[in-house]
Amino acid sequence: MYAGESSVSGSGGNHNAIPYDYSDKKADSGKVPKFNGDLEEFSWWKTNFYSYVMGLDEELWDILEDGVGDLNLDGEGVVVDRKKHTPAQKKMYKKHHKIKGSLVLAIPRVEYMKMSNKSTAKAMFVSLYANYEGIKKVRDATTLMLVHQYELFKMKDDESIEEMYSRCQTLVSGLQILKKSYVASDHVRKILRSLLARWRPKVTAIEEAKDLNILSVEDLVSSLKVHEISLNEHDPSKKNNLLLYHPKESHQKLLKL
Repeated sequence: MYAGESSVSGSGGNHNAIPYDYSDKKADSGKVPKFNGDLEEFSWWKTNFYSYVMGLDEELWDILEDGVGDLNLDGEGVVVDRKKHTPAQKKMYKKHHKIKGSLVLAIPRVEYMKMSNKSTAKAMFVSLYANYEGIKKVRDATTLMLVHQYELFKMKDDESIEEMYSRCQTLVSGLQILKKSYVASDHVRKILRSLLARWRPKVTAIEEAKDLNILSVEDLVSSLKVHEISLNEHDPSKKNNLLLYHPKESHQKLLKL
C-alpha cells in the first residue's frame, strides 16, 4: 500500500462549531478528494484518496492495486460477455466500476486524456503514479545536482565579476524553478566565499563594514565591480586586455560623451 491508513474517528472538541452529521456516510461517499495536477500536492492527494477509498470499501483499494483478475474488459473498461460471468465476477466488475469512477472524478480531465491505457482502474492509477512520482524523482535528482554545484561554486581565474555573477544567477534561477530557494544573505555569503585569493582584503573589508544579513546581492556585486577596476589597473595582464578591448576611436568617442 502507498500510504498509512489515517483515523477519521471523532475526537474531542466543540462539535457545535461544525454543523456536520458524521454518522451520514452517504454524505462522505460523494466527496472524492480532488487532485489539481500539482506535483507538490500529489503525495498529499494520494494519502487522502487512499483514506477515502478505504472508508468506502477496502476491497476497492485491492482492485486498484491488484486489478480485476480474469475479467475480460475492452479498451474503455467495459466488460465483455457480461451475461456469461459468474456472480463473483459480476460483483468484481461492479466494484471495479465504482473505484474507476471515483478515480476519474478525482483527476483533472487533462490527466485522464494523457493516459494511454484507460481500461482498468489499476492501469490508470499506475499511469498517474508513474508520471508524477517519475517527475518528482527527476526533479529531486536535478535539485541535488544544482545544490551540489551551488555549494562548490567558485570564481574562475580568468573570470570577471560580471561573468562570475552570471554563472551564479543561472544556478540560482534553476534552483528557484525547482522550488529550492535560498535567501539573499545566502547568495551574498556564497559570492564572497567564491572569490579568488586576491579579493581577500576586499572581502574582509565588506564583512567588517556591512551587515551581510541586509546587504543586497546587487549592492555587493556593484561594489565588487568598482573594486575590480582598481585591481585591473594594477595588473599588467589586465591592463593589456583593457587596451586591446578599447581601441583609440572608441576611447575618443567616450571622451566626447
